[in-house]
Amino acid sequence: MKSLGNIRREFAPWNNPDAKPYIQFKNVTKQFGDFTAVNNLSLSIYEREFFALLGASGCGKSTLLRMLAGFEEPTSGQILLDGQDLRGIPPYRRPVNMMFQSYALFPHMTVEQNIAFGLKQDGMAKADIEKRVAEMLKLVKLSQFAKRKPHQLSGGQRQRVALARAVAKRPKVLLLDEPLGALDKKLREETQFELMDLQQTLGLTFVVVTHDQEEAMTMADRIAIIDKGEVMQVATPAEVYEAPGSRFVADFVGNINTFEGKVADRNGAGATISSADLLIRTSNAGEIPVGTEVAFAIRPEKIKVSSKRPETGDNVMEGEVYDIAYLGDMTIFHVKLGDGQVVKASSLNATRATDDPLSWDDKAWISFRQDAGVVLTR
Repeated sequence: MKSLGNIRREFAPWNNPDAKPYIQFKNVTKQFGDFTAVNNLSLSIYEREFFALLGASGCGKSTLLRMLAGFEEPTSGQILLDGQDLRGIPPYRRPVNMMFQSYALFPHMTVEQNIAFGLKQDGMAKADIEKRVAEMLKLVKLSQFAKRKPHQLSGGQRQRVALARAVAKRPKVLLLDEPLGALDKKLREETQFELMDLQQTLGLTFVVVTHDQEEAMTMADRIAIIDKGEVMQVATPAEVYEAPGSRFVADFVGNINTFEGKVADRNGAGATISSADLLIRTSNAGEIPVGTEVAFAIRPEKIKVSSKRPETGDNVMEGEVYDIAYLGDMTIFHVKLGDGQVVKASSLNATRATDDPLSWDDKAWISFRQDAGVVLTR
C-alpha cells in the first residue's frame, strides 16, 4: 500500500532487510507485583524515525518509554540501543532524554537558564553553553523570551522550552510522554507540525507516547498499537487506518462499521460475505476460504448515503436516518438498516447547500464499492 500522510517516501528502513534497528525491545516483560504491564513484547525502531506508541490509558506504553529511559528495569528480556544492552545503565548515562507531559520546568529560573541546566550539569564550557542555548532558543522561536520565567509564558511556549531543554544535550533519542496533552486543540495541532519539522531538522530519533490517534497519525512515520502490554500492529499511519490487522485495531483507530458474517463464495481475490440478511461483495478477501467466520470493516467516509436508490452498485442497503451530526466540514449520518444494525456514513460538505437533503427518520440508501472495506479474521 502506498503510504499517505507525513511519511517520507524515501525513508522506510523497516522495508529494507539489511537495515539494522536502532532500538530493540526483545521479549520484554515488566511486572509490578502480580500485574503484568508489558507482556513478552518485541519491537524494532530505526534511526531517525518518528515512532509513536499508541494505546489507551494503562496499556503499557509509558512503561515501555520509562524502561527505555532507564527509570524502570525489565523483569525479563532485553532493550538494545544501537546494539548496546541498556540493562543496568542508569538514566543519566544513557544517550536519551525524556520530555514529560508536565514539562517539569524550574519556576525560579529563566527560559535560558532552564535550557542551560543540563549542559551545566555535564560540565560544558560557559561559552559553548551560551552558544547552544542561543541555538535552541532560535530553533524553538523563543529568543525574545530568554529572560522570562515559566509563569510568564503561555502553555505552548512552556512546552517549547521543555523541548529545547530536552534536545539541548543532543541525545541520540528523544522520548516524549504525552507531550501535547496540556495544550488546547488548536495549539496542539500547530505544535504537532512544529515537532515534525524539529525532528527533521535535528535528525534525531523521536519516540512519542500518546493516546491521541490524530496526534500519532499526523506525526509518526510508524505507529505501534499497544493493548494490555502487547503489540497489536506496527505499521505506517495509512496502513493502520486502511488495512488494520485485527478487529481491535480497526475499532481503536478512527471510526469503523463492522459487519460480522461468513465467506459464502469466492471469485478470484474477491468474495461474497453473508452477514445477517445482507450479502456484501468485496474484492479484498485475500485467500480466506469459504466458510470462514470474518468481519467486514469499512470506514464511514467510504460509504455514500442518499435519499434515492443508486442505479448501479453491488453493495446497496436500505435503511432509515437514525441520527445526524453536522460538524461543519462534514455531516455524519447514522442509518439504521432493516436488521437493526446502525451504520455510520460521513459526507463531505463541499458546498454550502446540498441537492439531496436528508433528515431524521427519512428513508435512505447506503452504498459502497467492492474495494472500500477490509476483511478481518481476528
